[in-house]
Amino acid sequence: MPVKIPDSLPAMGILESENIFVMGENRALHQDIRPLRLAILNLMPTKIVTETQLLRLLGNSPLQVEIELLHMESHESRNTPAEHLLEHYSSFSEVRESSFDGLIITGAPVEQLPFEDVDYWGELVDVMDWARTHVYSTFFVCWGAQAGLFHYYGIPKYPLPQKMFGVFPHRVNVRFERLARGFDDVFYAPHSRHTEVRREDILAVEDLVLISESDEAGVYIAVSADRRHIFVTGHSEYDPLTLRSEYVRDVSRGLPIEVPKNYFPDDDPEKEPVVRWRGHASLLYANWLNYYVYQQTPFDLGQIPPAGFGSAD
Repeated sequence: MPVKIPDSLPAMGILESENIFVMGENRALHQDIRPLRLAILNLMPTKIVTETQLLRLLGNSPLQVEIELLHMESHESRNTPAEHLLEHYSSFSEVRESSFDGLIITGAPVEQLPFEDVDYWGELVDVMDWARTHVYSTFFVCWGAQAGLFHYYGIPKYPLPQKMFGVFPHRVNVRFERLARGFDDVFYAPHSRHTEVRREDILAVEDLVLISESDEAGVYIAVSADRRHIFVTGHSEYDPLTLRSEYVRDVSRGLPIEVPKNYFPDDDPEKEPVVRWRGHASLLYANWLNYYVYQQTPFDLGQIPPAGFGSAD
């Protein structure tokens, strides 16, 4: 089954050319099923790239998913045309009376700032508080995961001596966790961040379960005990060339950046990268949609129970 998106969204043509099953709104209107309602709060500056990456993964499941793209009103986007935002995005204030089966909160290139110094932090806190009663399952990505762990549990982020940058091997700590169903004993996922959360802080919170980690990249997946909140510190959604683009960008700016690890053959940036994470990424999002959203959400979204964990506030 497809992911349902507006016919005019740029991702439509890209995904169709890749044989990803997407469905335009006009065709979806003639289907007699209730699609999953999924919101994507896109905090990345290159919104069209990020929305396409996520839609590619969400379209690779047997479930029909209706997408609502969200942006922060308290932040002015400089890298996405205003026309694109006006046509395809809603603000939080426009949807706050609505309910959703699932919500994805993306990463953002702000991890070196204190959370409270991010210009849209107050609005993001409102979204996270709202999600506890209006969203069944929330999936946090990279900085989004750090933000969620900080707001809900008071878990800090720590600066790294150098950027965690590359594709790293991971292991599953909880063998029969449904989110990890089908994962290899060792699987790969991309990371691109200047800060980290630490395993001892995760393990100190009774309400959190550490599902997956890496000897080199550290904490990868943690979940709340009720499985309503998924925190993923990496970027499994990345395209094959995303890390290369980030590397070239930083080199051109004269920033201190190492060649991304386990990415270019022989660590040679002139060679085509090797994709090692595509299968894992598809499983991660398909498992979340199936086991944590579709199988759990009430048919009547007005009956979503409040998430059952405490806040650090």
